[in-house]
Amino acid sequence: MSSRSGSGRRPSAGTASSAGSTELEERLGHLFSDKKLLTRALTHASASGPNSNERLEFLGDRVLGLICAERLHELYPKDDEGDLALKFNHLVRAEACAAAAEAAGMAEHLILAKSEAGSGGRRKLQILAGACEAVIAALYLDGGIDAAKVFIRRYWTDAFAALSAEMRDPKTRLQEWAQGRGAKSAPPVYKVVGRSGPDHAPVFSVEVSVPGKTPEVGTGTSKREAEQDAARKMLSSVGKQV
Repeated sequence: MSSRSGSGRRPSAGTASSAGSTELEERLGHLFSDKKLLTRALTHASASGPNSNERLEFLGDRVLGLICAERLHELYPKDDEGDLALKFNHLVRAEACAAAAEAAGMAEHLILAKSEAGSGGRRKLQILAGACEAVIAALYLDGGIDAAKVFIRRYWTDAFAALSAEMRDPKTRLQEWAQGRGAKSAPPVYKVVGRSGPDHAPVFSVEVSVPGKTPEVGTGTSKREAEQDAARKMLSSVGKQV
């Protein structure tokens, strides 16, 4: 399948070119019979509320979950339900979907309002993650479950490779460690101590403290990411494997 040549210009925020769609289809691994379905999957609510990708996002989330659950069931026959659930949560989280969207080159094809595009919308985690789920739904509706599987197995390779026996996130592990300290037991306390960068790409600094230990500061592009980084540093400082 070859892309048709175009003018070389990127499509405007409110349009999608045929050449661009064909190029993206090659990356997705599926030639759409219904081109409008792919266009809708790439349309953010800021550009067109009634024709946005939100309904497709709802469906794609479920299709992604089914395919990941099926694959985990195949790969980890000895894991119990709890262990599978931890791995599953890692695979279907927004970060994994956004990473897949980036790898597939969806960002430049997103259809956004000019204001959203101008504020860095093509790099926003939630917009990328939502578009990825919507595209999965479009693949499913146009080509069936096999088309969705081809895409997911291609762009979730790193996420599956990162799975391990210990899938609890750092905040959960730090909470459990703190609760197991007997008389010294007290939950970790997180506090935002700084924010820098532009509104569309902020960097947060979060401090975590537990009684009797030196506070640690973590950074990230969201408060959650900064909290996880701070918890990871605290676990390292108290001698727990990260």
